[in-house]
Parts: sequence; structure tokens; C-alpha cells
Amino acid sequence: MSAPPELPEIVARAFTVSRRAGYVSFCRNETGRLLATLAATRQGTMAEFGTGCGVGTAWLRSGARPGTKILTAERDEKLAGAATEIFTDDPQVEVLTADWSTLRDKGPFSLLFLDPSAPEDAHVDAVADLVEPGGIVVLDDFEPCQMWPPISFGRVDTLREAWLTDERFVAVEVMVAPDAAAVIATRL
Repeated sequence: MSAPPELPEIVARAFTVSRRAGYVSFCRNETGRLLATLAATRQGTMAEFGTGCGVGTAWLRSGARPGTKILTAERDEKLAGAATEIFTDDPQVEVLTADWSTLRDKGPFSLLFLDPSAPEDAHVDAVADLVEPGGIVVLDDFEPCQMWPPISFGRVDTLREAWLTDERFVAVEVMVAPDAAAVIATRL
């Protein structure tokens, strides 16, 4: 078995900043590589709701085309400060210390990366109009599920079900690791 590919420099820097801040909840490398790949297909403005210390943003940035803008919002001042440190000299990334709703007037977005830990913020009805036609929404941190409706922790996963069945999107659940899945939805 070979060693995993090296991390992009911006992602390695984000991991260092996260560790220094004592923040251990961040985007997995498997999801990050998916984000970088999808970011490379986008133009315009991308956004992330729930920055943490900026690891997911760094993955987006590692794949972003020149001229693409990335906006990211984190309501925790300490975490937003750490993320800002990563992108201080990067004109393509803007970190806001704010709730994600401050980004409503800055769209529509060509790619939107959502943290589903706050289901009301990640619900399809809350953000559908923030994505341009042909734009992509990515939600991570799901456990893979092989049944319908999707079950998580013994209950129907209504967030995942809503994204996979909403008529405004074509969506798919993708396993990024044996224990992790993401939902990718493209706006019609």
C-alpha cells in the first residue's frame, strides 16, 4: 500500500492552524479532495457556511481557478480568527466572523459547502435560492446508508432525505470513505 498523496500546502497550513487552536473537528481529507475537484470545475463565487478553522476552505482554495472568489462565514470569533490567519495574503478568500445568513446577499454561489451539524441551516429550503443554476451544494459528515429512506442513529435522516428528493436539484450520496458519505446536489 502506498502512502497517501501529499497535502496541498494551503491545506497543510490549515491543519497546523487548527491544531494550534485546539480545534479537531474539520473536513476529512477524503471530503477535501472531493471539494478541491469540484472547486476546479467552478467559476464565480463559492461559499462555505461553518468555516471552523478553515480546513474545508483550504481544500476549496486548493482547487479554485484563478479569479474565483471564496466567501466563508464562521460565527465563533476564535475559529474565524484562526481561519483568517491562513488566508491573510490571499485575495481570493474572504473569512467573515458572522452567521452564514450574512452571505445571503453575496450570492448566488457556484458551489456551496454546508456544515450539516445545524440541520435548520443546511436544509434545502433555507439555501436553495443561494445557488445559481448548475451550481453545486456539498454536505458532508454523513454515515453511509444503504437503505431508503436513509436512517441515521435509528431515525429517518430527514435532512439527507430532503436533499436527495428535492425537485430543484439532482442529488447523489457519495461514499468518500468506508465510514463517511457526502451529498452532492446540482441546481437545475
